[in-house]
Amino acid sequence: MNTEELKKLKLDKVVDARGTACPGPLMATKKAIGEMKPGEIIEVLSSDPGTKRDIPKWAVKKGFEYLGDILEDGYFRLYIKK
Repeated sequence: MNTEELKKLKLDKVVDARGTACPGPLMATKKAIGEMKPGEIIEVLSSDPGTKRDIPKWAVKKGFEYLGDILEDGYFRLYIKK
């Protein structure tokens, strides 16, 4: 998805993991997505550069759909569909 499409997504949950280091963002995402229903969309906010690599790999490995990410000023917004 492109940036404009990502910005228009209806979000079901937002995890703000900015300011936490690896594995914090991934652990917070795992916990939050466990509480979600199939088809719901989560947005993860993270300032840890490793998150941009780790979360997409984890999402695909778990069978979730990684929708993309947006680079903001000093952090990433990552989108996953359960």
